[in-house]
Amino acid sequence: MTELTPTGKLRVAIAIAPAPSAQFAIKDGDGYRGVAVDLGAALAKKLGVPVEYVAFKGSGEVQAAAADNKWDVAFMPVDEERKKFVDFGNAYHVLESTYLVAPGSDATKVGDANRAGFRIGGIGGTATFRASNRTAPNATHVTFESADQAVTALAEGKVNAIAFSRESLTGLAKRVPSSRILDDAFMNSTTSIAVPKGKPESVRIATEFIEEAKAAGLVRQAFDGMGLKSSQVAPAGMKS
Repeated sequence: MTELTPTGKLRVAIAIAPAPSAQFAIKDGDGYRGVAVDLGAALAKKLGVPVEYVAFKGSGEVQAAAADNKWDVAFMPVDEERKKFVDFGNAYHVLESTYLVAPGSDATKVGDANRAGFRIGGIGGTATFRASNRTAPNATHVTFESADQAVTALAEGKVNAIAFSRESLTGLAKRVPSSRILDDAFMNSTTSIAVPKGKPESVRIATEFIEEAKAAGLVRQAFDGMGLKSSQVAPAGMKS
């Protein structure tokens, strides 16, 4: 408890976006709603401590703050770069990322984005945007601070596509009429529970909690409560 909740409460890092996903929460009046919000509250209840939500614009910001004692637990996509900054517990979600392309775009598959002059927007420092950069090195990648900014740029024709998880794009696409989500994907990974590096006991507790949450149906309930009916719960014991 000293390691996981050094302030006497559980500080849950949440990334905010216009549409929910297994990672992203949404603003709801003076508070927040989302999968990470529900899971964070459940973990705090299990530990018997109050919960506090620390909001960020994306997982890149959460990652960057990991060493600053600003949060105790987070829920975010996994990639090798991020493992340099945080330690992951087990996965709770099977993640697939792709592109939402602008109205009238001739891109029909992920490979079509890998060409000179094709502009891809995304949030800097995220696992998804790093994967897009690797997958489409010939495209121009335009970094935004938030999902709101990226969607606005797509709607205004400043980028040809934006890169997010498929479930995030399902909600974001509604803001850009006639935009299309591509059928294939450039990233297949997991979304997992995470803690700042160097806290082995916190990783153990986090993994124990996420496995219990999957088995009890709490993860499925959190997905469904945010309208994420197609989101896939990670299998029992799935590593990050």
